[in-house]
Amino acid sequence: MDARITSLNDEDMYAAAMVRRISLKHRLPSLPDLHSAEEDEDYWRSFLRDGDTVLGARMEELLVGVIAYGGGWIHQFYVLPDFQGQGVGRALLARAAEKMSEIRLWTFQRNLAARGFYEHHGFRAIELTDGRGNEEQEPDILYLRQVRSSPDDPNDPAGRARHPSK
Repeated sequence: MDARITSLNDEDMYAAAMVRRISLKHRLPSLPDLHSAEEDEDYWRSFLRDGDTVLGARMEELLVGVIAYGGGWIHQFYVLPDFQGQGVGRALLARAAEKMSEIRLWTFQRNLAARGFYEHHGFRAIELTDGRGNEEQEPDILYLRQVRSSPDDPNDPAGRARHPSK
């Protein structure tokens, strides 16, 4: 079954917050739960207020994945555990990548599944931290993905590597 990618609005933010809560609890059960569901919902609304794009992936009417991005950053990106490995994350990431030439995002170092997904999709680690900069106090990792415009683009470092004469 294919996921339908749609823009989310204010009424969808509670469901988006729940996708995040469920996904994090599944992947990192010992991560501290620092906020209520209502606080998480308001946090998701903040992306809309800031003008970021918030997309959701739906299978039938169930919201199974979410992504919030803007200004070259993916701020939030989660897929429900039962729907991982089915192309939902890939579809959400592809839509975000259409709008950004460089993409940055943070994930926790011990979230090996997320790290594997990002690295498989062309992200490279550019910074490791001890966690003092996030409220969970959890060591994290900053990833960067540079999206190429075309294989022959002379402004693309990867293109020059393949075509040294350019």
